[in-house]
Amino acid sequence: MEIYLFNRVFIACFLLSLSACSKKAESIKVNFGTITESVYASGIIKSQNQYQVFAPVNGILETIFVAEDDYVNKGQVLFVISNEISKLSRENAQLLANFNDFEGNSNKLKELKLNIDFSKNKMLLDSINFKRQKSLFEEKIISKSQFEQSELLFQNSNTQYNSSLIKYSDLKKQLNFSDEQAKRNLQISEKSESDFIIKSELRGKVYSILKEKGEMVNTQTPIAVVGRASDFLIEMQIDENDIVRIKKGQKIIIHMDSYKSKTFEAVVVKINPFLNERSKTFTVEAKFVNMPEVLYPNLSLEANIIIFEQNNTITIPRKYLIDNNFVMKKSGEKVKVRKGLLDFEKVEILSGITKNDYLIIPVE
Repeated sequence: MEIYLFNRVFIACFLLSLSACSKKAESIKVNFGTITESVYASGIIKSQNQYQVFAPVNGILETIFVAEDDYVNKGQVLFVISNEISKLSRENAQLLANFNDFEGNSNKLKELKLNIDFSKNKMLLDSINFKRQKSLFEEKIISKSQFEQSELLFQNSNTQYNSSLIKYSDLKKQLNFSDEQAKRNLQISEKSESDFIIKSELRGKVYSILKEKGEMVNTQTPIAVVGRASDFLIEMQIDENDIVRIKKGQKIIIHMDSYKSKTFEAVVVKINPFLNERSKTFTVEAKFVNMPEVLYPNLSLEANIIIFEQNNTITIPRKYLIDNNFVMKKSGEKVKVRKGLLDFEKVEILSGITKNDYLIIPVE
């Protein structure tokens, strides 16, 4: 039994030794290549002009006119909020506007106009009579009391005429004021009622509806998300330590979980100059140079913004570095190198090896 166990252990040790001896060191030939310096960023896909739809007033969501994935036009009605009080207020304002309409009250002015004409004619008649009586009085044909009576009649008719002119002017002003005030109140009521009707601000697509019919809505919680149907942008968060290195027009390499085997090129188009104090990041926007076939808002992504690109330089995979400063030649010689740029996969070697060297990863 002991001999049997010994043989099994011996065979196992022999096989492990044989496996270790057969394992070859991984090697590469040093060559010229391209290396880039980049800034890493995470981000999401957003529809162009994407916005959250908010209710301008509090109330009950009465009607939903659209569904998710529907295309909508600018100004198209999306939702209606229950507004019985506002509707009654608008109807009341309409009644007052009709009642105070200037044209509808023009008969009152016509009546005063007739009174003006009558007063004017009477004043002219009394004026003629007064002049006649005055001439007769100067010739001592009539008495003084008769003359004074004609003068008093003229003065009264003149006063009545001027008074009718003032009444006409005052009534016209009052009617104009009441008409304008009623129309203004109607406009305010109509605007208030229109707040209960939510329309699309752009031509695009309804990406999400966040409330159901009959639910309470308010001015703080979004009802839906709407954006352009075919135009998308990239929104990235850049650490405050890297933001000064970002400029418009810089090339970006995009990696997306939705397209694991592909990368996409984009370019920086906007840098929002405001620091988010909570995350200590700046928002940077970019547009695709070559866009994926299918995109949806809020898809996540990782981005490398190219800051600098070095061509025709010696580069090696980072895994060939030993203790971060050495490499192993195929001959077994361990040499120190001076590094340049680094990215996620490669490192630039400025000195220590040449393009004719072969490097290996030591077998542990």
